[in-house]
Amino acid sequence: MRTAGWLVLSVAIVAGLTVAASRAAEEPPAVSPTTPPSEANAPATVQPPTSTVPVTPKDAAPPPSVTIIGASDAHGVLGRDVRSAADEAMGRIVDIIVDRTGHVRAAVIDFGGFLGVGSRKIVVDWNAMRFGKIANKKDSITLELTKAQVAAAPEYKEDTPMVVLGASGSLQPLQAIQ
Repeated sequence: MRTAGWLVLSVAIVAGLTVAASRAAEEPPAVSPTTPPSEANAPATVQPPTSTVPVTPKDAAPPPSVTIIGASDAHGVLGRDVRSAADEAMGRIVDIIVDRTGHVRAAVIDFGGFLGVGSRKIVVDWNAMRFGKIANKKDSITLELTKAQVAAAPEYKEDTPMVVLGASGSLQPLQAIQ
């Protein structure tokens, strides 16, 4: 019982010292008899910073912009069936080609074949495609080219120069970026 009493007394003393120390840190310094009263009441002077460049944390980023697009206003195109204006099956969009500025230039269509056998990839101008009604995944995209024109186009191979097939007069050459 005697040990418990000493333990309680020790805890009380430590707690009291902690409270006294924290209060002393919060209070302004005491004025000594040798300090003139005008200096004791004068506000502390703060040196201006050497640099006026605002410092922002590396993690701080501006909030992103937000755009709301209605469910009926935009749809994905990868994997969509492509049909000619005469309603001939042309293939399926498997990739999108963009230039260095991020503008969409063309679509890669997996053309011909059956279940991937005998098919080849053809690049068609983005402006030669019409996206009229693509409300669900079963709706197709219309290509302003005939099946014979697409069949005659050279095959697309990645990392080689590509021939982009476009509707008459619609394709503009890619300008070199300086």
